[in-house]
Amino acid sequence: MPHPADRAPHAINVTAQAADIDELGHVNNTVYLRWVQEVATAHWRAVARPEDIDRFIWVVTRHEIDYLRATLAGEVLTLTTWVGTPRGARFDRFVEITGADGKLRARAATIWALVDTRSQRAVRVPSEVAAPFVK
Repeated sequence: MPHPADRAPHAINVTAQAADIDELGHVNNTVYLRWVQEVATAHWRAVARPEDIDRFIWVVTRHEIDYLRATLAGEVLTLTTWVGTPRGARFDRFVEITGADGKLRARAATIWALVDTRSQRAVRVPSEVAAPFVK
């Protein structure tokens, strides 16, 4: 699913390491999950206001991943993420993992909840927290 025009995507590159490979000879599914979390965190830290980074953390409430193609050790992948529309304390996030060959390896839709670090409770996503992620 391509990102909507009003949602700026954020991308990072990773290289599949030997430790990422399972007994079938390709990247283990749990590694894709780790990468989904890494690109989400990188996006948050790159775009959010410093005061929001200090005050809030995100916790996952749901991951849904479609594994489409195998990835082998040494392959360089591009992880691209963008957000949906916040609903209460929840913010949908989307990730595509693409090989250097341009072929999609995995796609994820995740739901994150915003937690206030002071109260340690989920809070409604303030518009000023969401604003930097939406054009």
